[in-house]
Amino acid sequence: MQFKEVRRVNLQQIAKHIDFHQQNGTEMDKITIEYPSLHVDDAYEIQRLSIEEAIARGDELIGMKMGLTSVAKQKSVGVEEAIYGRLTRSMELMEPTLGMKGLIHPRVEPEIAFVLKKDLEGENVTVRDVWAATECVIPALEVIDSRYKNFSFTLEDVVADNASSTKFLLGYQAYSPYHTQWDQIKVEMFRNGELVQEGVGAAVLDHPVRSVVELVKMLSRRGESLKAGMVIFTGAITEAINVYEGDQIEVKFDQLGILSLKVEE
Repeated sequence: MQFKEVRRVNLQQIAKHIDFHQQNGTEMDKITIEYPSLHVDDAYEIQRLSIEEAIARGDELIGMKMGLTSVAKQKSVGVEEAIYGRLTRSMELMEPTLGMKGLIHPRVEPEIAFVLKKDLEGENVTVRDVWAATECVIPALEVIDSRYKNFSFTLEDVVADNASSTKFLLGYQAYSPYHTQWDQIKVEMFRNGELVQEGVGAAVLDHPVRSVVELVKMLSRRGESLKAGMVIFTGAITEAINVYEGDQIEVKFDQLGILSLKVEE
């Protein structure tokens, strides 16, 4: 067997290992402990292969998400660009309730999501291209939940674990892409009535639209693209907060209303 074939088999095995822990909500050791030479390109391939496992079970790829969209976060982990993950149908919360079953140490963060009406691809994509391809913009919440012990990982680990993607909730009301200045949107996050985080849209690469541009370029380098109908989570506007059974989360989006999430057993 040739070296490339051996390498692909190993990546497939790692993807199955991660997929198992994602499906069962169980902790695992960092994969870089056993595979210290793992490269970020390998990690993205593992991510893709693990999502293929989900699709083979009947799930469906419906979107993408960006992570590490804060320059401060990038510097803290020693990288110069954001990371991305994939969103599937089973991750979407159809009601504003989060069940703790199958979760390890979930955290919630507020985001701005774009829904596309046209495909987006290529290294030369522009902000203008993104706006022309956007059907609507929706306030949203993402639930992240790393499968790694103690929520501790390297860049390669988190990419392989689908950028900690777990669940997401979209607001009921969609808005025109030209409704407001999305970098100026103010967000306040409350847990059980207490203000715990606040921020503005500019925390996401200075403007959420730039996050979509960056995502298209990153995917292009791997021969991939965004498709019409996809929902794109642009990145956290505030720090993520830990949530526990019984918590009531409320997020106030300036001009866009309130998103609530109840955490249950």
